[in-house]
Parts: sequence; C-alpha cells; structure tokens
Amino acid sequence: MSEVLDLLVLGSGVAGLSAAVRAAEVHELTTGVLTKGELEQATTRWAQGGVAAVLGDDPDSTDLHLADTLKAGAGLCDADAVRVLVDEGPGRVNELIAMGAAFDRDETGKLLKAREGGHSTARIVHAGGAATGVEVERALVEAVEATAATILERSYAVDLLVEGGRCVGVSYLDGEGRVREVLAANVLMATGGAGQLYAVTTNPVESTGDGIAMAIRAGAAVADVEFVQFHPTALHHPEMPRPLLSEALRGHGALLRDDNGDRFVDELLPRDEVSRAMTARMQAHGVDHLFLDARHLERFETRFPTIHAELSRLGLDPLTDLLPIAPACHYLCGGVVSDLNGASSLPGLWIAGEVGCNGVHGANRLASNSLLDGMVFGPRVVESIASGENGAQATGAMRSVFGAADGIGGRAVRRADISAVPTTETLDDEAIAARRHEFQLAMTLDAGVLRSAESLPQAQAVAAQTWVDAAQVRTPAGAELANLATVAMALCDAALARTETRGAHTRTDHPDLDPDLRLRLVINGGAT
Repeated sequence: MSEVLDLLVLGSGVAGLSAAVRAAEVHELTTGVLTKGELEQATTRWAQGGVAAVLGDDPDSTDLHLADTLKAGAGLCDADAVRVLVDEGPGRVNELIAMGAAFDRDETGKLLKAREGGHSTARIVHAGGAATGVEVERALVEAVEATAATILERSYAVDLLVEGGRCVGVSYLDGEGRVREVLAANVLMATGGAGQLYAVTTNPVESTGDGIAMAIRAGAAVADVEFVQFHPTALHHPEMPRPLLSEALRGHGALLRDDNGDRFVDELLPRDEVSRAMTARMQAHGVDHLFLDARHLERFETRFPTIHAELSRLGLDPLTDLLPIAPACHYLCGGVVSDLNGASSLPGLWIAGEVGCNGVHGANRLASNSLLDGMVFGPRVVESIASGENGAQATGAMRSVFGAADGIGGRAVRRADISAVPTTETLDDEAIAARRHEFQLAMTLDAGVLRSAESLPQAQAVAAQTWVDAAQVRTPAGAELANLATVAMALCDAALARTETRGAHTRTDHPDLDPDLRLRLVINGGAT
C-alpha cells in the first residue's frame, strides 16, 4: 500500500471507531482502520454495563462523577484526566445518540439510568438492558463504513514502523499470511486490552495485548499494567469468554451469597474490593464459585432481556436459581502511557481506550467508565492531530514519565533477567493453543486476584519460557502468544515492585497501602 494516510487506526472498538468517524467526517483526514478480525468483533460489543455520564436534567453532577472515579482509583487517578472524562463525556454520548445509538428509555421517552458498584447515584445509560456494547459498536461500524477511506479486516498488526524516532506506520500479516505495510503520518493505537492473559476471562479470544507488546518493543512508555481488574460476577460456566452478569444486577438489588447462603460483602463496593472478598471467601471455603441471588428482582426479563436470554440458553432461571459466579479477568487499567491529548512518548503514536494509560482509571476502573473513556479520548486524538500537535506534553499520566512536579510521580521498573531455553520442536497452531492454556493457568494461579513475592516469580518464569517458544512461530497464533507473554512479564515486573495492596493489585504478603508507592511504575522510562 503506497498511499500515506493522515491517520491509521489500529483496532475497531469504541475508541478507534469514534476517532475514525471524527477524523473523516469533521476534519476530512484520509483515514484507515486496521483490525485483526472484522469491524464488529471488537471487545466493545462485549460491554454490558453501559456508559456512565451526567446527562440532561440529572440531579447528579460531574463533580460527583469525578469524586466517585477518584475514590475507585485508589489514589492513582490523574484528576485532570478524570475532569476531561466527566466534562466531555455527556457531549460524546449525545453525539452517539445522534449517530443512531438507541439507549433504553421509559414510556415517556426519558433515558433509563442504573446504578453500579462505586457510583453514588444512578448515572449509567444502557441499551437492550445489558447489550450496550453491541449497540454502540453497531452505530459506530455503520458510520465508519460510510466514511473511512481504507478498511483492512482480518489483518494482524505485527509491529510499529519507526523511522528517525517517529512512528510512521505498521507492518501486518494479511489474510493470506503475507507481510505488508501501511504508512501513515499518525497511528492511533486502540487495540484494547489483554484479557487472554488469564484462563478465566470475560474478554474475547482476540484480546491478546498486541498493542501494548508492540509499544514495549518500540520503546514507548507503559505503566500501571499490574492493575488488572477482575469482574466479580462472571457466570461460573465452561463457556469462554465467561458470560458476564452485569454490575447493573447488583445495582438493581441482586445479592452475593457464599456456599452456605450467607451474604459476606457490600454488593455495591468497587469491583476490586468485591473480587478480593469473593476470592478470599472461596479459598477459605475450598470452593471454586459463589452465587448471585436475583430471585427477588422484579421485571427481570424486561429489565435485563439480554442476560435473561443468555441464562435461559444455559438452562438457568434467575427467578428460581441461584446463579453460580466467580471473578474473571475483565479490564486492564494500565497500558501505553499518554497525555491528555492521547500522545504517547513515541512521536507519531497516539493512544486511546483500554490499551492506554492516560490517568483516568488509576489503580481500579470505576464501573462503566470504559466505553466513556474511548468515546472521549479517541476524538481528542483527532482534534490534536488536526490542530498540528506533535509530541507528548506533561499532562495526564505522562507527568509520571516526564517527572513533572505537579502530578503523580513515576518510577522506572527494573526488568527481571529470566533465562529460558528455546524448544527444539516445531510448534504448530495446535501446540501453541496448548501452550497458551498452560500459560493462562499459571497466570491465573500465580498473578491473578491474589499475588505474592512467592507466586509472582513462578508466573514470570512461565511467561519468559512461553515468549521464547512462541516467538519462533511465524503465525498470528504464535505472535499473539508472544505478545501475551511480553505483557505478562511486564505485569509481573511491576507487581513484584509494587509491595503493597492498592486497587486491583493485591499482594497477600503486603496487605496494606504504602503511601510511598503512590506513583506509577513505568516500563521503558519514568522518573526515578
């Protein structure tokens, strides 16, 4: 492909597609979208909870939304980034509605709002009860298909192209396995998270940390990757990704019960606290799941039609059955560091969505802030490009990399030197799949909800061996596994360095908060 695009978007979730639509429609930039699946296969469509925003005549306020977000983030949110999120979020939601996204309304036409864990009031708008991501993705895909100059589906991004210290495009494998390149003046990385790090996850199989791994290899700063949010109420079922029982159920009054039928935690605490309490109770009782009790909820089928249909498909009736649940990997709170305009430490590379660390989520994401994050910061990237911005500023999480005095500090992470021996056998995709499962089990056991100085090196060693073996395989399956292992090694490095319990990071050997660790642990840079 010889044309140099103004903007190449990697990924087809809410962050990337929101940016692509704005770039093409508002600023008439030549825009391309590259995704390893099809446009509508992004993680966005799996988002059930909804979008948190202060809309219309709400008695709520953006100040209250900001306060809830800061509290959930356990001291590591950048207040300026959160202010951008809550102030610009309502406008982005209204833009999405104007594109045709149909959110749930009552009989008078007023938007229905739910309350979820960590929120002090009901401010979550939904579509189809718990099918918000599907509706958001549908509206954006239709808009992108009508505006983007280039759409490359079933194309696997391999590495960023860097010339003269600037990102100038990406190399990728096309559908026939041929290596190709796309050149662009600006690359927006919106590739999502790394949910496939773990054996139990709510993320689709495509969520393999490709963007973060590419950024690490290219030398871009990455931070907060130790903060992996586990959703407490994933259905305990062999199906994978695990069906998600939306947080809105607990906001509507569903209760958590242990194997004795007892309640043991406040259901509306932030996700990290609920998942931690659940894991501790499961370990104490020697069980692998607990229960969500929704039997007393009224109008379940009409209020949550998507969840009701899914449960029915699996042979469960929420009106009579206790629903088996267990925590599952859900969201990576850190990623490639960016400023408030989405600029990374590598010029020409921009960041939006779950792949990034802009300072919004801190140590633990507040429920239903994820779609909003993508909807706000994706378009901000486009505005920055259109205005001629070039290079990161000391704002948002980037303050930690620049060592700015007015933000949360940063500390460079010391990377472990782990030896591994390459396998002598030829690994086909079936063997890679088996290795991937072994790796995921090790991460779940030793670097999951509960971690320690004893368990983390074991996960680290498995990740290192996995990387050495997978890096020899020149297929998308091998590249995905190598990327997962790259992210896992960075995660374990940071988790070992963070000798405290904060937000979504729990060290059983360091159960308390350490005020001296109120800083970002940065891969590829950071103040020391």
